[in-house]
Amino acid sequence: MKKYALVTGASKGIGKSIAWLLAQKGYNLLLVARSEAELNVLSVAITSACHVDVHYYAADLSNAGAAADIAAWFTGLSIPLSILVNNAGYGQWGNFDELPLPGQMAMMRVNIDAVVELSHYFIPFLKLQQQAYILNVSSTTAYQAVPTMAIYAAAKVFVLSFSRALRYELKNTSVHVSCLCPGPTDTNFVHRAGMDAIAELAAKFNMSPDDVAAIGIAGMFANKAEIVPGFLNKLSSATARHSPKRLIERITAGLYKR
Repeated sequence: MKKYALVTGASKGIGKSIAWLLAQKGYNLLLVARSEAELNVLSVAITSACHVDVHYYAADLSNAGAAADIAAWFTGLSIPLSILVNNAGYGQWGNFDELPLPGQMAMMRVNIDAVVELSHYFIPFLKLQQQAYILNVSSTTAYQAVPTMAIYAAAKVFVLSFSRALRYELKNTSVHVSCLCPGPTDTNFVHRAGMDAIAELAAKFNMSPDDVAAIGIAGMFANKAEIVPGFLNKLSSATARHSPKRLIERITAGLYKR
């Protein structure tokens, strides 16, 4: 039986690297992202290089009903599902009260609501497989509050906590749940978040999306609960967990200061 993996945010960055890696491992793909043109180019390239089936669906997960549309599209394909990668997400930089509220609510719908909805839609299908996986992508910001990125960091706390709870609930099923918590990564994140002013600083700590994806997928298949790629990210997340919160918030505020 063919194995299929669904990846959101698949057209670029970590999601694109995860898609390539899973295809190289023989998984057929269901790719979801906002840009149909980018999805088409990627699907043609992966199909040609890896000889797997690739289906794609263009959807903006900040729109209400997008997750339900993806679920309906999947149901119409009548194929099995072995892996769900909830990777889509983005941030916004600025003080909470100064950023437009509609944009922050849209960000929450992508970073939180879509993860919850897609997980709920697809767990019944994953349970039908002898072995299945959910990989939710959080961030090292899940380990501390981040002034000027208050909503983004809080959303990633949610993803991590949700993943751990879901992992426990599903422990006696065929579905393993892992959470990938990358630090700075060489993607479009900084530019989309409006953080160009500190892009040079962030670049000093960047990992490549291919490295992050490889560590994440290896950790998922090893059934790790939390996957923090890179020594510096492991160190910073451990420090954040074991240090006074006010101290960590002061340090992070200095790093992310506008």
